[in-house]
Amino acid sequence: MKDYAERNRALLHFIVLPTILLTVGLLGGLRIDAQTRHFIFIAPPLVTLVLAILLGSLFVRAGAIDLHRWIAIEQPTLTNFSHLLTLMALFFASAQAFNSVLPESGLLHWMFAFFFLWTLWTNQFSAFDARRLLKSLIILFGTAFVLKHLLVSGLYAPEGGWFRRIASTLLQGIAIDVPAFAPITGYISFFALALYVASLLLMAPVPVQPGASAVNKLAVKEDALADSSDQLSE
Repeated sequence: MKDYAERNRALLHFIVLPTILLTVGLLGGLRIDAQTRHFIFIAPPLVTLVLAILLGSLFVRAGAIDLHRWIAIEQPTLTNFSHLLTLMALFFASAQAFNSVLPESGLLHWMFAFFFLWTLWTNQFSAFDARRLLKSLIILFGTAFVLKHLLVSGLYAPEGGWFRRIASTLLQGIAIDVPAFAPITGYISFFALALYVASLLLMAPVPVQPGASAVNKLAVKEDALADSSDQLSE
């Protein structure tokens, strides 16, 4: 039973988690053109890389990631390399999660970017734990998702109706460039964000150490043998 538990934890940590993070990295930049229905992959803007760095700093400060246990000189080289690849996948997935909820260009792009930058920067000086940080990220990404894929997309859709006409009147003279994407783009973004949150739930602060239980069993046997030899000597 314990062997199966250790094997499943290793499978989850070394296979499932990196796969989910890479999937988020691919889906976060995927868009569907409204006219041709072609796939469009938008590379993460520079600001999303800055946001990913700030978010990674929050992960470390909140205790969601213990860097000293993820990368340590006492661990085998392959283990450190695997952990490094997972952290790089987390960084790329974080950048793409921001990319999926950022408007692609125009004034709204910079408004959303400033909103993210201000929120993450002010949080650098707040007291956080891992659970509180996860709740804050769910609210942050959920708010941005609703604003971009429900409100903004509805305002500037060709069939936006009277709500679109009111917004156009209020924002008359302000250059707001919103590319037209198919509605399925919102579903892709929602799926990417859901996978990203799931990966954060699966990621343990201290990574799984392969063979750790076997080492513990060996240590217990050595202690038992030492105790028995002490009793015989007495």
